[in-house]
Amino acid sequence: MGFVKEFKQFAVRGNVVDLAVGVIIGAAFSKIVTSFVDDVVMPPIGYIAGGIDFSMKKWVLKPADEANSIAEVSMKYGSFINTIIQFLIVAFCIFLFVKLINTLRAKEENDAAAAPPPPPSKEEILLAEIRDILKNQPPT
Repeated sequence: MGFVKEFKQFAVRGNVVDLAVGVIIGAAFSKIVTSFVDDVVMPPIGYIAGGIDFSMKKWVLKPADEANSIAEVSMKYGSFINTIIQFLIVAFCIFLFVKLINTLRAKEENDAAAAPPPPPSKEEILLAEIRDILKNQPPT
């Protein structure tokens, strides 16, 4: 029974839940980036490069032999180029997100530092008055 309780404490800890949410959002974001690269970024690049479809670019090391049921062996460098572009887009988005968070944190810290200190409480004022009275009494 101790194992189940320990696992439950681990699973509902804030960091684990935050990590799970991050992974799920990251997977969804990855699909968006893949679609953005494949459907929006690469077609104009291919058009500018003379109608090249990068996703289909490959070096054939051994052609397919359908008569003997042998599959083609190839290095798909076009798919690799698409993946590099996807990585750069994700890295740039993460950079912008972290920069935004750091800016917000710095603003909060500056706001906290610029805020005037709170006025002394009634107890602090009373203690200061007692201190001053005792300080002004002649020594006995």
